[in-house]
Amino acid sequence: MNCKEKIDNDIFKLIGNVADTMNLPAYIVGGYVRDLIMHRPSTDIDIVTVGSGIELAKAVAEFIPNKKKVSVFKNFGTAMIHYSTPDRDWQIEFVGARKESYNFNSRKPTVENGTLEDDQNRRDFTINALAVSLNSNTFGELTDPFNGLYDIERHIIRTPLNPDITFSDDPLRMMRCIRFATQLDFSILPETFEAIVRNKERIGIISQERITEELNKIMLSKFPSIGFKLLDKCGLLQIIFPEVANLKGVECIGERSHKDNFRHTMEVLDNVASQSDNLWLRWAALLHDIAKPLCKRYDPATGFSFHGHEIKGMKMCKYIFRRLKLPMNENLRYVQKLVQLHLRPIALVEQGVTDSAVRRCLFEAGDDIEDLMLLCHSDITSKNMAKKAKYIQNLRLVKQKMKETEEKDRIRNFKIPVSGEEIMQMYGLEPCRTIGILKEKIKDSILDGLIPNDRNAALLLLETEAKALGLQKQNN
Repeated sequence: MNCKEKIDNDIFKLIGNVADTMNLPAYIVGGYVRDLIMHRPSTDIDIVTVGSGIELAKAVAEFIPNKKKVSVFKNFGTAMIHYSTPDRDWQIEFVGARKESYNFNSRKPTVENGTLEDDQNRRDFTINALAVSLNSNTFGELTDPFNGLYDIERHIIRTPLNPDITFSDDPLRMMRCIRFATQLDFSILPETFEAIVRNKERIGIISQERITEELNKIMLSKFPSIGFKLLDKCGLLQIIFPEVANLKGVECIGERSHKDNFRHTMEVLDNVASQSDNLWLRWAALLHDIAKPLCKRYDPATGFSFHGHEIKGMKMCKYIFRRLKLPMNENLRYVQKLVQLHLRPIALVEQGVTDSAVRRCLFEAGDDIEDLMLLCHSDITSKNMAKKAKYIQNLRLVKQKMKETEEKDRIRNFKIPVSGEEIMQMYGLEPCRTIGILKEKIKDSILDGLIPNDRNAALLLLETEAKALGLQKQNN
């Protein structure tokens, strides 16, 4: 196969011409070639040369308009150029061909200079071991020693060499295997998958950051559930994410049972993924029922229940984020908020869609109310179509009520019209619990509709409540 027409691009011709003048063989390798064949957009280009990748990168940069800066990573023997064209921004990495050998206790290999064949032998999967020549006399020629092109056509993932050696040498490849299967909707060759099962404990030598990076890529796939089901099937999920693995199973007592919370969570995750690219909303979907195994109770009269799982789950989020090395910032707080509130909109219908209840939901969700409603809608996975239709209709009623309430009362993200500092100044107070009591009274009165959401009404209420507490207004 010749890819000449597929790489008819000025940057590739430039790299090839520079490589020719330096008498260096140069190739596009790996994921960019795979995506090129599959007609998938990609801007990350890996260039392998049989020689110094750093020197080739520096020479190429001299011929790029404005002489692009080269980022050199000597420890890895690589160099990077960021190159922009009118239609996209490219990230081009240059490296010399190499061969690797591994120590059992580390995924960091001993590296030596090698040939193109050596470099292709060290690749993780056949679909990533393809190389396209950039030199003028062989421009566009595909080198495919492991029939990776055929595997792309068959939608198969397999390793170029013995999978047990591939996964034992670098156990992160097990995560990458499942990630590629999820992203590309490919099947993993049975022999390759069985090697993952055999080597799953080796994942223990991989840093949490690298594991979580692969988890996030699975989360951002079109159908994240594919990846989590594969992780579960091979045994990796119990090792890297036991809380999700523990959602599995259905307990039956007499004629009473509960749904499989793992299967339900996967449905919710895919439902959210079909409507939003927001990574953290997807994390909220994955974790929304995470505490159910810990909150499960059985009552002979009513069956199984999971009371309080939303509060327990919200608290678990912090521990999970810390362990997985996810950001302990506003992203965590966002996920916690959605996990804590995910039952609220449906509960509004069951308890009566009062103005007060809607105001409180709007206030607590703030700008994330649309995401909360999307999560709630995605959480409806009942196979009983009549029941599902009823829940969906109920959510519509809640959405309409929220819209009307927000237009009327401006509750979303509202701030209490009187600040704590003002209360201290007005009544000559030092910081104390009384200030919090007064502010809470004003907030509750606005949310309950007892006073309008404006400053004058808040000041009148403050005066009444302060007098009841024996406070005297200061004369300024």
